[in-house]
Amino acid sequence: MNVIQIDNLVKKFGDYTAVNGLNLSIEKGEVFGLLGPNGAGKSTTINLVCGLLHATSGNIRLFGNKVEDEKRKLGFVPQNIALYDNFTAYENVKFFGELYGLKGKELENGIDEALEFTGLSDVKRKKAKTFSGGMLRRLNIATALVHQPQILIMDEPTVGIDPQSRNHILKSVQRLNEKGVTIVYTTHYMEEVEAICNRIAIIDKGQVIASGTKKELTDLISDKKSLQLTVDDALELDKEAISHIDGVVNVEINDNLIQVESLKENDNLNAIIAYVNSKNVKIRSIGTTDVTLETVFLTLTGRKLRD
Repeated sequence: MNVIQIDNLVKKFGDYTAVNGLNLSIEKGEVFGLLGPNGAGKSTTINLVCGLLHATSGNIRLFGNKVEDEKRKLGFVPQNIALYDNFTAYENVKFFGELYGLKGKELENGIDEALEFTGLSDVKRKKAKTFSGGMLRRLNIATALVHQPQILIMDEPTVGIDPQSRNHILKSVQRLNEKGVTIVYTTHYMEEVEAICNRIAIIDKGQVIASGTKKELTDLISDKKSLQLTVDDALELDKEAISHIDGVVNVEINDNLIQVESLKENDNLNAIIAYVNSKNVKIRSIGTTDVTLETVFLTLTGRKLRD
């Protein structure tokens, strides 16, 4: 069953088209990743699904119905923290619960469960302005869970937080999904998508340009191969020179690790080794790696995810 169905969605802001005929289906129980470079239309699409913006044209259906008829089943975690600094954690969650129409025991139970789930029960009487960045992110999630939504939309929920808080959020996503919640997840961290998402859509210029499982997406560029070289002194090497070797499509140099993506049909290993040797740089190791989602993204959009 498709809990979210988007058909020919268009959103224009004056002469600028942010979403351009976008089509997307998300099934019940998925953790669905939305990837795209900055300005691709991800956040606009999410805001349209949540009913925060009105589409120029096209259709969005939640559980087969109009968005306004099913908004109560949605939870939204925005990229920017949406909390009241002078409210306690309890008061923030209570406020959002009341917005969703919760009252009495249902509201109190929702608050307790949301704070417990996000690990904030012990600090529920402390004001949000005293919280760390990671705690604020978790409280942001709690406000979206208070009414026990069937779909949770998360727009870059781990931006700017410490690794411990990030891991807590990722584990929380998996736990929610195990309870049957459908998750729509956007991020600039490819490793998060690979860790938690069942299916992925890559959006660019307001359109879905590819979607599927990780394997289905990597199979799209099965004509590529990846080479890794560990060297003594990569500072002596010119990334541009390597990229001009026949068959090379992308080069990354991180410290003394060189990653070279090439077309499978090109046997350019000897040429790459010859270039490194010509710079009197010693090669410590050579290996191959599988095509990654990062490679898929770069190939399809021409940009890195974090550009």
